[in-house]
Amino acid sequence: MAITAAEVNKLRQQTGAGMMDCKKALEESNGDFEAAVDFLRKKGAKVAANRADRDAKEGVVLAKTSSDNKTGVVISINCETDFVAQNADFIQFAETVANVALTKQPATVEELKSLPYNDQITIAEKFLEQIGKIGEKIDIGYYSVVSAPQVVGYIHPGNRLAVAVGFNKTVTPEIAKNIAMQAAAMAPVAIDKDDVDKTTIDRELDIARETTRAEGKPEDMVEKIAQGKLNKFYKDSTLLNQEFFIDNKMTVRQFLQGVEKDLTVSALKRYSLS
Repeated sequence: MAITAAEVNKLRQQTGAGMMDCKKALEESNGDFEAAVDFLRKKGAKVAANRADRDAKEGVVLAKTSSDNKTGVVISINCETDFVAQNADFIQFAETVANVALTKQPATVEELKSLPYNDQITIAEKFLEQIGKIGEKIDIGYYSVVSAPQVVGYIHPGNRLAVAVGFNKTVTPEIAKNIAMQAAAMAPVAIDKDDVDKTTIDRELDIARETTRAEGKPEDMVEKIAQGKLNKFYKDSTLLNQEFFIDNKMTVRQFLQGVEKDLTVSALKRYSLS
């Protein structure tokens, strides 16, 4: 049967697929619009299966906060190439997924994918459409929710790094932004030293012991020196103990306590594409 340009355009508008792909889908489906949509999704599923072993290390990392500034999400929508990551349609796709995540706050990536992308399809189905359209592996690489009395999000230019920082009480927009930028730039592994997981601590101590022995230090000094290096790690790699990037004469903790005695950071999520 003859496929009209209007039918092709309607399918393009709904799915974002290329003109020739839409025409072929309608032809294969004998003009049945819904069947053509399914055809394109099945194409995406085939591409996804064929590219399952590919690395999706590029993408878009976003931070979004709710209108009351009490909830935030950090999410990464990954793809294979920087060319796709910089495409305006792909960025808009990532923005839409992030907005759904912020609104619904699902507990897991799987739950997020099961939610409606719009009034026609789920996020998982939209991913298949995008995979069929673009021809690359696309997936959610990271997703986390932050809740606190005040949450601020920060996206570093280029959409490859984002953070969400929660405070235990309301702060000014300037303070919130500065702490978020600190977390983005200085890459803390935790908020404070008590928040660092045991695996990380053990690894840092092991490295410190090995390097100390390699430097020829006496064995009875090894543990003491290793503990000193661990304390240096805490200072460099935990947010509240880092030097404040605006005034390195004080730590982030000292800056916050200077604003208000019990002001602190209560939550932190940071994600960066490697």
